Amino acid sequence: MTQLIKLPQLGDVLNNAELWAKFLCSPQGGMRRSHETNTLVLVSNHVKSIYDDRWDNDVLHYTGMGTTGDQSLDFAQNKTLAQSNESQIQVQHIPGVC
Repeated sequence: MTQLIKLPQLGDVLNNAELWAKFLCSPQGGMRRSHETNTLVLVSNHVKSIYDDRWDNDVLHYTGMGTTGDQSLDFAQNKTLAQSNESQIQVQHIPGVC
């Protein structure tokens, strides 16, 4: 059974422990899947990141999983994100997690 959670509001600041406790997801990584809350949390942190996520107007260009070669939409959480409209998973972007 999927647990309902109170989503963070725009401007809320979460540290890493608060993030994984709220979403019941992994405490590490940029793409954090939770089956318990049916969420995929996308974390972007420009201070400690190996990826170059960026906003272009109102569109977030998020770098998925994989650090070498071309990224695949059939790999791990990249696939979860690519299929999110069909799977009804709730995608949450959390910028600047400490």
